[in-house]
Amino acid sequence: MEKYIKGMPKAELHVHLEGTLEPAHIFSLAERNGIALQYKTPEDVIAAYDFDDLPSFLTIYYAAMSVLQTEEDFFELAWHYFLRAKEDNIVYVEPFFDPQGHTSRGVNFETIITGIHRAQVKAQEELNIESNLVMCFLRDLSAESAMEHLQMSLPFKDWIIGVGLDSDERDNPPVKFSEVFASARK
Repeated sequence: MEKYIKGMPKAELHVHLEGTLEPAHIFSLAERNGIALQYKTPEDVIAAYDFDDLPSFLTIYYAAMSVLQTEEDFFELAWHYFLRAKEDNIVYVEPFFDPQGHTSRGVNFETIITGIHRAQVKAQEELNIESNLVMCFLRDLSAESAMEHLQMSLPFKDWIIGVGLDSDERDNPPVKFSEVFASARK
């Protein structure tokens, strides 16, 4: 049964690209980009994922994201995911990405999406994996920030299939972003 299931073609409709960043890759990117980490080894990162709630998970998640700085970093992030997806015979995926988690650190929106898009094109050509991006807004940031990022995405709107919400849900209901979603719909 396991062999049969592994061999079946699959679609993955809920995966956060930044969440696929593996501990060894975190260290590799940190070294390349001259970023000091609070963890000493990849095993320390793995141990840190013993979290109690969403906010404690997000602390680790955002710390790991800090190593993503260049277009090549975002390409590698997505490409490594696509290689693992191929091993599970995933033929279609709609990965989420969190541009606010990067632009807030000074990374240009174009850097983020261009790196990811390059990996998508390569995955289609070399791995026969089709993908469409879902851009997510961070709930714990303002609706104004979400609207700014929606505007930033417009030159790349053909690369984005939808928008969604990520991050801490507490005191951040979806209605907070109703105007942003109305604009996205248009």
